[in-house]
Amino acid sequence: MKLTIEWVDFSIILIYLVGIVGLGCWAGLRRRVVEGDAYFLAGKSLTWPVIGLALFSTNISTIHLVSLAQEGYVNGLAYGNFEWMAAFTLIVLALFFAPFYIRSGVTTLPDFLEKRYSPSCRDCLALISIISAVFIHIGFSLYTGAVVLRGLFGVGILWSIILISLLTGLYTIVGGLLAVVWTESLQTVILLAGAGCITFIGYQQVGGWTGLAGCVEPVRLTVLRSADDPCNLPWYSVLLGYPVIGLWYWCADQTIVQRVLGAKDENHARVGPLFTGFIKILPVFIFVLPGLICFGLIRQGKLPDTLSDSADTYAFMINHLLPVGLKGVVAAALLAALMSTVSGALNSIATLFSYDIYKRWLPDTPDRTLVKIGRIATFVAMVAAIAWSPFVSHFESIFQGISAVICYIAPPITAVFLWGVFWRRVSAAAAFATLCFGFALGFVVFLLDWFKESTGWNIPFMMSAFYLFVICSGVLFLISLWKPHAHTTESESLVWKDPLDALRGPAWRGVGNYRFLSLLLFVAMLLLYYTFA
Repeated sequence: MKLTIEWVDFSIILIYLVGIVGLGCWAGLRRRVVEGDAYFLAGKSLTWPVIGLALFSTNISTIHLVSLAQEGYVNGLAYGNFEWMAAFTLIVLALFFAPFYIRSGVTTLPDFLEKRYSPSCRDCLALISIISAVFIHIGFSLYTGAVVLRGLFGVGILWSIILISLLTGLYTIVGGLLAVVWTESLQTVILLAGAGCITFIGYQQVGGWTGLAGCVEPVRLTVLRSADDPCNLPWYSVLLGYPVIGLWYWCADQTIVQRVLGAKDENHARVGPLFTGFIKILPVFIFVLPGLICFGLIRQGKLPDTLSDSADTYAFMINHLLPVGLKGVVAAALLAALMSTVSGALNSIATLFSYDIYKRWLPDTPDRTLVKIGRIATFVAMVAAIAWSPFVSHFESIFQGISAVICYIAPPITAVFLWGVFWRRVSAAAAFATLCFGFALGFVVFLLDWFKESTGWNIPFMMSAFYLFVICSGVLFLISLWKPHAHTTESESLVWKDPLDALRGPAWRGVGNYRFLSLLLFVAMLLLYYTFA
């Protein structure tokens, strides 16, 4: 399905591309980022609005716009759980993890593991974090973006991957994290505006909520489903499995948490993620709901019944609902979603390789050399992601594919981070064993799933995450009891003696108080689930 597009739309897309690359390069060059903190953590100058917008922009990729619309068309609102459940884990990040990250002064999360456990834990996490950034954040995003560009403009998949890689890699390599978060903040606005256009126009044409409810099955309007629902996402797998992958993704993944590590102070580090949590309410309405609206409009006869492949749902709606000019805005939003995720992952890879691998073995490396090493690592990671991305087509659904891969990587990391900050007896030996064993076991499960036609593997990926987490937690607890941890003063300070201590830290007055915002977000999410469950 090739997009019918006018010169006005092409102009908007071109202006976006030139503007975003120019902004990223200018943001980096104006600060002359040759010092390590300035390049990798933006000089620890980030404020809560920038952190919140950048977190959201890095999280949302073309995968969300395209695949969530596809899931909305096929299954209704069920896969909106991946957006709304994120708000709860962002509260956990703001209350329990962000204070330790800021107080310990770490540059990377593997660095945090070394302070809490041991250097071997740091090495292990650094390696798996780089691999996950290349294969999950960049590889899936590049492939999805290429499929969209092929569907919209007829550009070949390989050429699309290379073009977006070059443009995104340019300003990421030049400007570092400062360039990334500046461009991500702008891209979030473009993304929300573009996606909102489709929802608004489609919602009006379908006849509002009453019109939509009248032409689709009631179950499509709910987010929590029974075990026999064909969407293969029963309510118990959401409640048991999502916290496992959500705690890794939002609280222990370098690509995401790096924005928090660059915070100006502890309050900005806390409020930024909460701001993201409020924004995460929107994707169900602007990413998932449009697919359901498309389904409703076809049933009403207001759109032609010519959608042969549900993967083309988003392109189908752009082509049939949007006027000239708005098509360019939404196409720019698609590029914004793609480029923001890729740039964020590239910067985290540069930071991980420079600080957790290169400088660990050559500790006297000057900052100027470290920045150069980070730029080289960025380039190499992009090449590796380009090579891997075509293999993403193996999965039946891109969104379910990326979710499954995360489910096999997350459990050991979640166990080590979660229990490590709440139970002081978790030992370095137990953490290292859990990481190694958990990654090996996850890889075995991944292979079973990849070759499931031969192996007969049929366990839902969300439940696989929960089972793997239980196993990893068991290994962690048993070895900790067998080989207790010898705490240092520093590692003692990275464990909550009382979970309520997380609520006693310094806080801004008024509505900016992180305690008030956490409660407000928690109540808002409960009300949403009550309404749509």
